[in-house]
Amino acid sequence: MKKFIYLLIIVAIGVLGYQFFTKTGLFNQPLSPKDTAGIKINDLTVRVVYNRPSKRNRDVFGALVPFDKVWRTGANEATTFETNHDLSVKGVTLPKGKYTLWTVPQADHWKVMFNSKQYDWGVNEKMEPNWDPNFDVVEVEVPAQKLDKTVEQFTVAFDNSTDDLKMTMAWDNVKIEVPLKD
Repeated sequence: MKKFIYLLIIVAIGVLGYQFFTKTGLFNQPLSPKDTAGIKINDLTVRVVYNRPSKRNRDVFGALVPFDKVWRTGANEATTFETNHDLSVKGVTLPKGKYTLWTVPQADHWKVMFNSKQYDWGVNEKMEPNWDPNFDVVEVEVPAQKLDKTVEQFTVAFDNSTDDLKMTMAWDNVKIEVPLKD
């Protein structure tokens, strides 16, 4: 019984030590938590899996996320987009399947690319996007809207409130809408 108690004490000290000596620890929330956005309309299912970085008093677009450069569209792993039906994205056909989602933010518009290659991580060891343009299936441009309020955490959502399905992305004071048709 004494050995068991000593073992529990050693485990407790190890867990507390790990928590104390690491930034992430076992009990802290990640800085860019993983999230899923999705929508189901009749037999259409669309889903995005992404990581949500926070603004944290930083300048985002044009600074943290540079203009005119490919962005992994979130943090950590490459963002994925999956649909069980062929879709039309601004008149361009996106076959059903799973894609990685990449963007090029610009001051007044963004390029949005659906890429057929699956990447383990969003950037390489030099912090450059792992994106390969040879696998882009669809590339569209959408206008960037300025928001009156700040969005603290990068957010992907779907809006079908007017029967015009849109995938939205918002962060800081910017929002884009990517029109999708089944």
